[in-house]
Amino acid sequence: MYLNSSKKIVIKIGSSLLINDKKIIRKKWLSEFSRDIKQLLDEKKNVIIVSSGAIALGCKKLNLNKKNLKLDKSQAVASIGQIELMNLFKKTFSSKKINLSQILLTLEDTEKRRRAINAKRTFDNLFKLGFVPIVNENDSIATTEIKYGDNDRLASRVAQISGADCLILLSDVDGLYTKNPKISKDAKLIKEIKNIDQEIEKIATKSIGEYGTGGMKTKIDAAKVCQTSGCVMAIANGLSVRPIKKIIDQNICTWFLPKISKLDARKKWIISSISPKGELIVDDGAINALKKGKSLLAAGIKKINGNFYKGDHIKILDINMKEYARGLSSFTSDEISKIKGQHSNKINELLGYISKSEVVHKDDMVEI
Repeated sequence: MYLNSSKKIVIKIGSSLLINDKKIIRKKWLSEFSRDIKQLLDEKKNVIIVSSGAIALGCKKLNLNKKNLKLDKSQAVASIGQIELMNLFKKTFSSKKINLSQILLTLEDTEKRRRAINAKRTFDNLFKLGFVPIVNENDSIATTEIKYGDNDRLASRVAQISGADCLILLSDVDGLYTKNPKISKDAKLIKEIKNIDQEIEKIATKSIGEYGTGGMKTKIDAAKVCQTSGCVMAIANGLSVRPIKKIIDQNICTWFLPKISKLDARKKWIISSISPKGELIVDDGAINALKKGKSLLAAGIKKINGNFYKGDHIKILDINMKEYARGLSSFTSDEISKIKGQHSNKINELLGYISKSEVVHKDDMVEI
């Protein structure tokens, strides 16, 4: 089963799972959900939680009706509710000794290459420190994003930039059905979807969504992102007690299968840059190391062309100016000019601060 074989998992929970339509916080559900997360962590899996609920909890605290809120007031309410949301998570998860962190993102953060790389490195470092990131949309500064959907698209982007193996969207239905299950008794759950064709789009459009602002359509949009990111995605019922355990034990959900591998997706993402910002000319020793699957180190760099920032897309050329690879720089062009030709153990001294040793990491490089 896909969840068992996944090492890095993103789980999205909607506001309707945290607070019901009577504005009552579902503390029992969250407590049981924390047991699910603990089980995944005990299995040495890395977990990211994408959670809605800031506006809903802000409305509860202020005794406001969410439906009557205008955009500018929604942003203020989200700011108030975000503290309530994180306090709720912290209080519940601390009983299971689960360490939490908070990351607020906008869709722009996930779609700008440099910001996306920074976000990925933050996720990776949090995993190394033993923390579970709680991601929410930065509703207090977002504009159209607040009205977009129930964090489904954001969750798919988080899965994409973090290199997740699996995204689970917890909904109020078991998955995508052939017909609306709340109306048609002969509706059948679709277990696996390889291609999102017009028929699937048609079914999704007619489906009933959640209490939140998202529906099945935004989940299909999320699935499209996952399919081109090498990530499997599931739509599953989050209303049950211990929803993740239920997926593992019973597999009652709809799985969307990726069209390409994670490695191919990352290579496509790196190679798709329209205009590389600079060039690194490297010696034969560096080229031989790259051919063996090594990262590019400062010692092998002979010359730099162009001005670029950390995370920018650059070309790697041999001494005959023939392009060998493309990649994402871990340093600015100014920093590389200070450390080129030097051994890695001198980088911190030359720059005056602690930094990584790889100028272009092997995971951020594609051979041409």
